[in-house]
Amino acid sequence: MAIIDFFDRGWRQNPSGAAYVMHERTWTYEQAGRLSCRIANALLAQGFARETKAAVLSPNDPVAWICVLGIWRAGMTWVPLNPAAPMDDNRLLLDRFDCEVVFFHSSLEPVVEQLRPMLPGVRRYVRIDSPADFVEGADDRPPAVRYDLDDVVAVAPTGGTTGLPKGVMNTHRSFAASFAHQMLAISYRADEPIVNLAAAPMTHASGLLTMPVTARGGTVVILDRAEPAAVREAISRHRITELFLPPTVIYRMLELPGIDRDGFPSLRYLLYGAAPMSTEKLARAIGVFGPVLMECYGQMEAPAAISFLRPEEHFVDGELAPPERLSSCGRPYPLISVEIRDAAGRPVESGVPGEICVRGDLVMKGYYNAPDLTAETVVDGWLRTGDIGFLDEGGYLHITDREKDMIISGGFNVYPSEVEQVIWAHPAVQDCVVVGVPHDDWGEAVKAVVELNPGEQVTEGELIALCRQHLGGIRAPKTVDFVRSLPRSANGKVLKKAVREPYWAGRERRV
Repeated sequence: MAIIDFFDRGWRQNPSGAAYVMHERTWTYEQAGRLSCRIANALLAQGFARETKAAVLSPNDPVAWICVLGIWRAGMTWVPLNPAAPMDDNRLLLDRFDCEVVFFHSSLEPVVEQLRPMLPGVRRYVRIDSPADFVEGADDRPPAVRYDLDDVVAVAPTGGTTGLPKGVMNTHRSFAASFAHQMLAISYRADEPIVNLAAAPMTHASGLLTMPVTARGGTVVILDRAEPAAVREAISRHRITELFLPPTVIYRMLELPGIDRDGFPSLRYLLYGAAPMSTEKLARAIGVFGPVLMECYGQMEAPAAISFLRPEEHFVDGELAPPERLSSCGRPYPLISVEIRDAAGRPVESGVPGEICVRGDLVMKGYYNAPDLTAETVVDGWLRTGDIGFLDEGGYLHITDREKDMIISGGFNVYPSEVEQVIWAHPAVQDCVVVGVPHDDWGEAVKAVVELNPGEQVTEGELIALCRQHLGGIRAPKTVDFVRSLPRSANGKVLKKAVREPYWAGRERRV
């Protein structure tokens, strides 16, 4: 299927139904579909060719996402941008990925005016909250565009954890595999309502999670941002059935006064992912939100849907599953193969850690304008994810850490996620990051950087002692720093690189 076919399936099934809702405004499928056609036809009329790069710079807004649909309908390529990112970051992406069209919200017009003289390759700017001039006279029927499943539909930036961000080229094929996996994992009866809550920036990446919803004719309720109190209110007001939240937002919701008494009867699926989650806080979240938690694991190179730990898999024989199950990211889904490989690229046995490698339709086409890096990352069709993990006897996939986040201290490998799980369990801790910092004798020393719950206290010595008790002296932090708040991305993911970098200023980290 072409990516736009997923939206059009819902359009055919539910033309008068609500596709997108934000504040007091509702866009039906008919309205959203017709506008996306006009945008596509206007782009084609102006001569933009197949796979021309186009970006949308906007806070959360239904029209912003409809512009993405229009880009795809025209056979063009979407460049996701984070509206909260510094201007120079977005300028770099627009330039490096050869973007020729920028749709933007008027609230970001001052930024766009600064960008214009620095981006000679951008041929067209379109203000999305007054698009009449751009689409005037454009046909509101789907254009006659032929789609090839291997056409690139997105060039998405990676996190840039090692140098400049890479441009991940995803295709109709890879996104279709992702959406199919999501629809298999997130199942509904034919007569059940489907109401998704989109709180993270849609034009950055999270809009992709709404495509399986609209493929079923469901409704997407859009928030300005993932503010815990607003998420809580929206679930109740709109009878939300599914949403995605990164662990850090879930942690903050758990601290809202009275959250334990709310009850969330409409919720069917609360997806979490993008970062490891505390098993202690996961157990508490299940108690608060109900048996609806579901983990998803993926990366932009294999978008969002390598494996899922479904709600029922958080339980064994009617009881909450043990930590070794809760800390897994579920079982791989059917449109891919997963192998764990050692440093020489050889498959290893169950329970043995190694690099997680993935093959199948879900895998990206490659990195934009980076054939050598693509050849290093996709070998004989197998994507080297850079994640270290293992498959257990039950087929559950466990991630121990990112390869580059592993700490080598005195010749011993220390996986930060193991240490983070212990610190997260302390009731005073809201969130934490464990990193390696320079040490003249050991190469790296283990350091914890901790954010506490409001009004709570714990000492450095108490946390170190807790870790020594559970992990021994080698893996326990040697020092603990306390911060008011950890740096986070627009999606709420803690930026481990930003935490680690100041400790390595002027020094080279070899891990």
